[in-house]
Amino acid sequence: MNNIQSPEEKKDLMQQKMQLICNQINHKSNLKINVYKNAANAFNILDKMSEKFPDFFRKNFPDSPVIVKYEHNNTQTFSLQFGSDILFFMLHSNVFDFNRDHEVMKTPYIRDNKDRAYCGLINIYNFLTDSLLYNRCNDAGYLIGRVFINIDNHYYIDGKRELGHIYNNFASAEFTEELAQEVLLSAIQYTYNFDLLVPPYEVVKEITIQDMLDIKEKRIPIRTAKRLGFRFHADEL
Repeated sequence: MNNIQSPEEKKDLMQQKMQLICNQINHKSNLKINVYKNAANAFNILDKMSEKFPDFFRKNFPDSPVIVKYEHNNTQTFSLQFGSDILFFMLHSNVFDFNRDHEVMKTPYIRDNKDRAYCGLINIYNFLTDSLLYNRCNDAGYLIGRVFINIDNHYYIDGKRELGHIYNNFASAEFTEELAQEVLLSAIQYTYNFDLLVPPYEVVKEITIQDMLDIKEKRIPIRTAKRLGFRFHADEL
């Protein structure tokens, strides 16, 4: 049997391969663009909800000395300060797929259509207000929740306590204004219950001369964090 391909056949096969690759690029790229649009819309809803929160607080507590402040940074970040805490919301610029061992990958919803596993990502971090006020660059913040939004505008949430307890049904649960409000209030609730612990003595028993000089110059090199010296596991908090 003669398996030698003619130049025309080779050209046709190459054209077919190029067409297949172009189709795949077009499909996946458009998929990711539309997924990101859904995530950006969800982020904007959270943004608007957060913007309203300080006014609601001041309306109910007009004489309170507690500072509650919203700040819009750019199209992908905003923050909400309440007392000694700041929540920092960040819309990631990329679209992610779940790893094959993740629980959502085992659901009929994903098995029926793998495109549904691609998600935009909104991260929610908790920082101490003083960390930013005093430019304590060594201080740590904590990721307290992640909101995933897919092509169907369905959501999945990873999170600590209150956030982690929000009902997740990736196959049917759509991201709505009501859900955004629940996410925001749950993040606030978790944060004000997530207190700053005194670090173990052994962790903070030494500082250097440079640390002392920096402190005298109001540069604070000594790290402060809510769980400094303690492990921070999802199943412990």
